[in-house]
Amino acid sequence: MTKFSRILFALSLAGCCVCAATAQDKPSAPKVLQIQREFLKPGKAGNIHEAKESAFIEALSRAKWPTHYIGMTSLSGKSRALFFTMYDSFEAWEKDGAAVQKNAALSSALDRAYAADGDLQDSTDTGVFVFREEMSLRPRPDLSGARFMEISGYHVRPGHTKEWMEAVKLVKAAYEKGVPDSHWGMFEQHYGGDGGTYLVLTSRKSLAEVDKGLLDDKQFVATMGEDGMKKLSELVAACVESSQHQLFAINPHMSYVSDEWIKSSPDFWNVKPAAKAAAAPKKEKP
Repeated sequence: MTKFSRILFALSLAGCCVCAATAQDKPSAPKVLQIQREFLKPGKAGNIHEAKESAFIEALSRAKWPTHYIGMTSLSGKSRALFFTMYDSFEAWEKDGAAVQKNAALSSALDRAYAADGDLQDSTDTGVFVFREEMSLRPRPDLSGARFMEISGYHVRPGHTKEWMEAVKLVKAAYEKGVPDSHWGMFEQHYGGDGGTYLVLTSRKSLAEVDKGLLDDKQFVATMGEDGMKKLSELVAACVESSQHQLFAINPHMSYVSDEWIKSSPDFWNVKPAAKAAAAPKKEKP
């Protein structure tokens, strides 16, 4: 598969965006998405990491904290964990942080959890992204049934945003016409990067959906036609500097989700992180 084909097909595989949900409101695409990455030391993934992450979940659960997050672990690339926290605005993010600081018991518990978890990490970073509705197609509003997440990242050359927007517009139009059940959500990096970075986020209920996406690509190419594919190829070559495509498994042991999500799928979300922590081998203490 050529580099262009990988870029094109990754766009076409986009299934649905990350969405925020609260007990009071219907799910909707978050305007602000914070992504924390934890790159783990060799041998420190799996149950060892889950045991440390349970401290965050326990602290937030005791405080009945209203802000939730989704944790996931890598199935490709370097060993790492991602944590998605969704906000309606930057102001909401600020208020959440200020409220944590005012809660002495919670902030102390989180500080201890960060210190213990940090011993497992090789490095960590945080990116902040904003939802681009005009570049998204029929984003699905509920991730409670998701089990996997595909993340395709694109770095657009400086000064070539116009070509990028045009390329995305072509792809979106073809999928609206040729593959009516297609969905995706696009986010642009606002803080934590060099600029010009976009993410296509794809939730999957199972990896069988990836197989179906590959079949949908053929219909997409047929809808575009020879001239459309040539134009798209030229636009992508002009504007995309690099791309990456990764797969993650959503991890309920590392996620702090709402009661509504737990009720919707108790066999998956209703985990007992404290039991995991108690079962961790003593020799692995940091």
